[in-house]
Amino acid sequence: MIHRITVLGAGFAGLSAVRELRRRDPQVAITLVAPRPELHYLPGIIWIPGGLRRREQLVVPLGRYFERMRVQFEAAEVTGLRDGGRVVQTSAGEVVNDALVIATGGRFIRKLAGIEHAITPCEGIAAAERIRDRLRAMQGGTIALGFAGNPKEPAAMRGGPMFEFLFGIDAQLRREGRRERFELVFFSPAPQPGNRLGPKAVAHLLAEMVRRGVRTHLGHKLVRFDADRVVTEGGEFPADLILFMPGMTGNAWFDATDLPRSPGGLVQADAQCRVPGRERVYVVGDSGSFPGPDWLPKQAHMADLQAAAAAVNLLADLRGNASNETFKVELVCIVDAMDRGTLVFRNQRRNLLLPSARVFHWAKRAFEWNYLRRYR
Repeated sequence: MIHRITVLGAGFAGLSAVRELRRRDPQVAITLVAPRPELHYLPGIIWIPGGLRRREQLVVPLGRYFERMRVQFEAAEVTGLRDGGRVVQTSAGEVVNDALVIATGGRFIRKLAGIEHAITPCEGIAAAERIRDRLRAMQGGTIALGFAGNPKEPAAMRGGPMFEFLFGIDAQLRREGRRERFELVFFSPAPQPGNRLGPKAVAHLLAEMVRRGVRTHLGHKLVRFDADRVVTEGGEFPADLILFMPGMTGNAWFDATDLPRSPGGLVQADAQCRVPGRERVYVVGDSGSFPGPDWLPKQAHMADLQAAAAAVNLLADLRGNASNETFKVELVCIVDAMDRGTLVFRNQRRNLLLPSARVFHWAKRAFEWNYLRRYR
């Protein structure tokens, strides 16, 4: 009997799940459901405003990869589940499975008043292109950059890229010889932004802002955005361009299911990436709420580690074998600034920071090349 596995999502988590499943079982039938057969490499969007990357360099067609992996691709939006996850409801019909991996990512919380006045960079390549075009058109003014979290889900935030956009825009304006015409303001309701990276990283990032002449507005709850200003409970300041990363929650289609949810709206998971109370249903990446420390990262590296654990447990469950594979909790991050970067590493035992150097910028670019090579 050939088992049927359905993977939902063609982002980092979904593709890692496919890779790990196929590596461990060459016979299992894998179906992947996603709107398009392509990977958008979002870590690279930090380089779009400065011209180091273009859209076509970050969008990878997956047709040949799916052929190599013998994956059946279904172009559709997921709309719900039936029969405890054995049937996936989509905009193109139903997909039946013997095991299910949910890897459809997260959704940004867009409830703040006036959020339409801000650009949310990690919403995709188009958002980074808007930033690029706005910067080109601006002759001067104030650029405000910040992020917030999901109060009910501390791990559901993506603040790291905002530091990269901040330092990258600063470097770009200096390279163009017009930095003195702009004021950069970094804001966050957190008094110590970036604390998931560790205390050394927070100190380094704040010191780097001082060195670059970036003004900060920290520790005040956000009230609203206007077209020309940021308003917080601790005051307001003008802004000609607002870049803001809100906290994350679960996908809208989760609401059409009876999947167990965390207080922050993500799919509940155990340490083995199983969804409690569901037979052979797993979750990996940004879609899931996992046990672990409050700094548990939402990043591609973590999705890779979760996908490996999920694949081991899923295949064992299909074969009727006991398996309790868990994933390492590990944060690996290079905070890039266009021509140099700072390396941050954190796990349960240690927290390491290596200061800004050109080698880390090139290491980040080399990682991108190597990561995308496997899918081309």
